[in-house]
Amino acid sequence: MSTPLDSGADDAAPPDPVDSPPASIASIAAEAGVSVPTVSKVLNGRPDVSADTRARVERVIEQRRYRRRRSRGSSRPALIDLVFHEMHSAWATEIIRGVEQAAAGERAAVVLSELGGEHRPHREWFDDLLTRRPIGVILVLAGLDEQQRGVLTTRSIPFVVVDTAGEPPPGVPTVGSANWSGGLAATRHLVGLGHRRIAVISGPTAIMCSRARVDGYRSALEEASLPVEANLVRYGDFYVHGGYHHGLDLLSRPNRPTAIFAGSDFQALGVMRAARELGLSIPDDLSIVGFDDLAVTEWIGPPLTTVRQPLREMATTAAEMVFTLARGERPRNERIDLATELVVRESTAPPPRGG
Repeated sequence: MSTPLDSGADDAAPPDPVDSPPASIASIAAEAGVSVPTVSKVLNGRPDVSADTRARVERVIEQRRYRRRRSRGSSRPALIDLVFHEMHSAWATEIIRGVEQAAAGERAAVVLSELGGEHRPHREWFDDLLTRRPIGVILVLAGLDEQQRGVLTTRSIPFVVVDTAGEPPPGVPTVGSANWSGGLAATRHLVGLGHRRIAVISGPTAIMCSRARVDGYRSALEEASLPVEANLVRYGDFYVHGGYHHGLDLLSRPNRPTAIFAGSDFQALGVMRAARELGLSIPDDLSIVGFDDLAVTEWIGPPLTTVRQPLREMATTAAEMVFTLARGERPRNERIDLATELVVRESTAPPPRGG
């Protein structure tokens, strides 16, 4: 039989959960030496619990492998939390539309959050999330630490990551796109037009999709027996400023590239502005390929050749995975990369004579 842990025996081995009866809120309260309402407050993310008490209760919850039962027929509105590391772009709008489309079919509301550029939620946000008790969470270019994942699992709140910032831990469902294939297709297109000095401006090095797009670029150059020049490989920020800053530097060089693969449509717009300021014509003097295929790419001059990333479908797929997990089922695949497609428009052409 198991006995309650003595407050001074932190180094004692925890009871074997296999040999113990199923945990309840009452048994957790008794073992942690707190009241049942205190355990309920911790489970619901209430802030009026001291840090030490919260940590003690969470430790017992984890040791006992307690899992909250999913409520059926609850009068609470069904909520799904959609969390961005940054949200101010048309790229984010496509994700939101995809999630809302799936949520509408489940009669669920979407709660939007932004982490201010961070890739891990802070404590206050996490406490608020537990108070809301959503049926699931979708994180975009963001993730959870081990403790946060454990807390959500305990509360039976499933989570899915879209476009992971880093390598996701085992068992974390993810949805992304074929970034390597997209980088390969974009660069192959430029090589096929006759370009030999091709630069790439991807996103931050810390983000997996940035590195994957550059890896696809490298593979296409190596496939064509072209050198990968270190000074032509740049990492920006996925926004206009990153493309503009690196574009000015690359295009001001005496031996400038004749083509640039930008790791996002916004960075491609920045490169276009830099080229025009330097008196270069697109595509006569410089070819540009973007990535994402946002609606604006068809209307700029010239219309942008880009890699179509199925953003809305990625978001819908992630939401459907959350709803599947919330029903206590497992999705058929927990790691999904949707196909990308090169869309050729008017921003690419053969290089200038002698280029």
